[in-house]
Amino acid sequence: MPDLPFELSRRSLLVAAGCLALLLFVGSKLLAQPQTSAAGAPPAAPPAETAATASAVVVVDVVGAIRRPGLYRLEQGARIADAVSRAGGATPKAGLALINLAAPLADGEQVVVPRRGAAASGALGSSGVPGAAATGPVHLSTATLEQLDSLPGIGPVTAQKILDYRQKHGAFTSVDELDAVPGIGPARLDQLKDLVAP
Repeated sequence: MPDLPFELSRRSLLVAAGCLALLLFVGSKLLAQPQTSAAGAPPAAPPAETAATASAVVVVDVVGAIRRPGLYRLEQGARIADAVSRAGGATPKAGLALINLAAPLADGEQVVVPRRGAAASGALGSSGVPGAAATGPVHLSTATLEQLDSLPGIGPVTAQKILDYRQKHGAFTSVDELDAVPGIGPARLDQLKDLVAP
């Protein structure tokens, strides 16, 4: 029995070495995780979500015969009716029949809710802004289907294509962007340049 203490201490040493190896293995895995996440996907995910969120939002200026005029953030694909509702709704004097509530919103657009009788007195121009001249240019970023259809050489089908392009790409920044709309070539673009504005 004199060998028993030697055997116990040898076994204790082996168990201690095994535990130490296990601790080193687990510790190296735990230390490796923060380095991976610091340079890896988790920090990159929030900016990507933020960018996706920013592109899915349009900012519009709602003015005229509404309860709370101002700037409003709405989801991409929102309609003029959504902007009017977000601004507290129309006042009793609003002429909602004078605007297309179903028209899609573009980022940076101004939505003007006219007062009743504004169109009858000729005070509402083609741009949708009270007081604008009726012969002024049609603004591509805010024009309704009817306003675009009234342009020479633009029928209802091409007018809808312009609205679809605006919905997909946002507000027009240049009249030359019309060239990217199917059905409008260089000759038609030259014809429209003096009649439209971004």
